[in-house]
Amino acid sequence: MISVRQIDTRSKSDVQQFVQLPYRLYRDCPQWVPPPLIDAKAYLNKEKHPFYEHSDGDFFIAERGGDIIGRIAAIENQPYNQYHDKKQAQFYFFECIEEFSVAEMLFARAFEWARDRGLNQIVGPKGMGPLDGYGLQVEGFEHRQMMTMMNYNYPYYPQFVEKLGFRKEVDFVSHYIHTPDFIVPERVHRIAGRVRKRGILDVLDLQNKRQLRTWAKRIGTAYNSAFVNNWEYYPLSEREIDFVLENVLLLADPRMIKLILHEEQVVGFLFAFPDVSAALQRARGKLFPTGIFDLLLEMRRTKWVALNGAGILPEFQGRGGNALLYSEMEKSLLGSRFTHADLTQVAESAVQMRNDLENLGGKRYKNHRVYIRDL
Repeated sequence: MISVRQIDTRSKSDVQQFVQLPYRLYRDCPQWVPPPLIDAKAYLNKEKHPFYEHSDGDFFIAERGGDIIGRIAAIENQPYNQYHDKKQAQFYFFECIEEFSVAEMLFARAFEWARDRGLNQIVGPKGMGPLDGYGLQVEGFEHRQMMTMMNYNYPYYPQFVEKLGFRKEVDFVSHYIHTPDFIVPERVHRIAGRVRKRGILDVLDLQNKRQLRTWAKRIGTAYNSAFVNNWEYYPLSEREIDFVLENVLLLADPRMIKLILHEEQVVGFLFAFPDVSAALQRARGKLFPTGIFDLLLEMRRTKWVALNGAGILPEFQGRGGNALLYSEMEKSLLGSRFTHADLTQVAESAVQMRNDLENLGGKRYKNHRVYIRDL
């Protein structure tokens, strides 16, 4: 008999049961990249995670005969709802065995949770911040997950949610680039050069993490201005910006981060991360005591790079900002050891960027779909 219960996030055993399920479900899956356990548990820490300073969420597990066979999180992001004038709940961390009845019971609890709060839609998978991957994977199952910047799931997951009455809300497409083939047209470089020469925009090449920290607040301000038209956007709090940047610093090579400046203000940025998926797979969630050293070594030897976080303020997109962004992207790729790049999760609503990437040699190879259902 299947039962579903809400876990107590203050209970170490409950938290452990919730976070451990995917490690068992994907144990023999070569495409899945396990998150560090310390990061997985952080989402459930309501005293420390900045999301809970303005919003709420609860976590549920499905059990049968003492075995954990499914899980889901139900979330209400209040700033998102206020900004977009919505009454939406989100679901995240959905996992279950290949048995539809398990999914059905988990989502029934999530629906009940949302209705009790007066919410009239549920959308997801959608997490607690901009570093959380969006959607269920619906294409490209043969390819390895790009670290924890996106989700990986079995093909039956989207089948289950569609059977439950969900419909497509938005797709996030990832593109593959063979870096020697990523050639930006010379005219784009000329436009970028003219923009810099005229002093409209400039590019700051960061040298170290200390320098990155000094620009943190201005990067956060730029983020809160650059993506205002994006489907997933909501204004991040100062604590959330700090939380995101601290997580970025763990994997970032500051020399691969470009800041586009206008009069000393950040108006655009390009974040590139060495892909440490192989080290995360070997660690199986345990970075200490030896996994962290393997991860640092992988940062130096990997031939893959993730481009996740490229944006320019709307008012500079028609003033050479896009040209400068793509010019710097080419320099980052061609002037490095990387031969493979993943342009991670570009929303289908970002039509111009998707067209640009495909014109520059990017090939669509993964798709993650966010689903929505009325309650």
